[in-house]
Amino acid sequence: MHPLGGLVPLSMDPSASIWSRCFEHAALSDVGLRRANNQDSYAVTLASNQGDFQKRGHFFMVADGMGAHAAGELASKMATDIVSPVYRKRADQSPPDALVSALLDANHQIHNRGLASPDFRGMGTTATALVLLPVGAMVAHVGDSRAYRVRGTTIEQLTFDHSLVWEIRAAGQLSDAEMPGYISKNIITRSLGPNAAVQVDLEGPFPLEAGDTFLLCSDGLSGQVKDDEIGAILSCLPPAEAVHALVDLANLRGGPDNITVIIARVLGPQIAQNSGSDSSGRFGAGNIEPIHPMTWVVMGVAALAAVGMLAMGHPWIALLALISTAVTVAAALMQRYGGANQRFQRESRRLGRGPHVACPCAPNAELFARLNEIIQQLRDAATKENWSIDWAPFDKILAQTSLAAQTNNFVDATRNSLRAISFLMAQLRQQRSAGSDSSVI
Repeated sequence: MHPLGGLVPLSMDPSASIWSRCFEHAALSDVGLRRANNQDSYAVTLASNQGDFQKRGHFFMVADGMGAHAAGELASKMATDIVSPVYRKRADQSPPDALVSALLDANHQIHNRGLASPDFRGMGTTATALVLLPVGAMVAHVGDSRAYRVRGTTIEQLTFDHSLVWEIRAAGQLSDAEMPGYISKNIITRSLGPNAAVQVDLEGPFPLEAGDTFLLCSDGLSGQVKDDEIGAILSCLPPAEAVHALVDLANLRGGPDNITVIIARVLGPQIAQNSGSDSSGRFGAGNIEPIHPMTWVVMGVAALAAVGMLAMGHPWIALLALISTAVTVAAALMQRYGGANQRFQRESRRLGRGPHVACPCAPNAELFARLNEIIQQLRDAATKENWSIDWAPFDKILAQTSLAAQTNNFVDATRNSLRAISFLMAQLRQQRSAGSDSSVI
């Protein structure tokens, strides 16, 4: 989770090194250009070991608060503080059941906090949680903060926006072309907190493959950056760079809202460094729990006792010993195959109807042209405002961009264009922190 306001890089979890060969992730939250405070919150909780991953996976969450005064900040922070630990504590429930239970718990606590003070009355927050498990990715959400997956050259929106526009469209009442302009895209139909009860949507599990990239974001990003642009940026840059590029692009287009982004990329089978690995590139359904050796000892002793008692003419005692053996066998089978989590791992039935939107996202000439126009505008502004810029690194990036574009290598051209934009935006932030005029954006 992050302190509110400003650009906030994800602090690395101590357990992250365990999974460094398996996946990489990054997160960033920005107040935007028109808001005085940041009402977004996020949470990242990595599994501490292989067993923890098998049972509960890696957890990521974005929440976008709403409400007057500090109510929105409080609501989103409560959501991210509550959901992850509650999800992990509900060990008796399957992952999807535990996710829903955790979100309902957060709704209950946020609602009661709102009732306790007039300043917080009616406060609420969106909540989108992603869990990466051996069986695949699970998403639970309320509101319009989104979850995406990029696989190859396609980006898919895994979540359904709980907004008035999406609900009208889903009901078949109006097409996108017929939708009146006065219906705001920002009117949401569900959130945590305002009401005592809320419906949580579940999506997945979506099987994981090496190369899959997941993104969670508040509408401060999705409202300003198109799906195909998001997908192209994710396919061109590593997560640590992509979060900055996405936030920069949203701000360059006005930054009307807080912007929060989490990116998680699958690099290979989710196995700890000291464990064996599966070279298939696809996550398995999880290891079956081993049976403790003492279980076999108890079963053997009980069985021998039954035979002995029967031979000595004590059939009732022998029957009790056989019953004891049967109970031990049942317990062993439950240990190995039973439990809500193991049942879910085996069944892995698909929940929800996602993906709800899909579109191609390969970097192309059109996207490159858009980015090139932004670069030119930034360069003109830097010259006009007399920014103190170290132009040598920037010119080097542009030379690489031009060379890639000449050979129609739009992946490299897009990557370098994004790096050029991020370079100038970083220079701009330095100008602002030094007290220079930054009215350009």
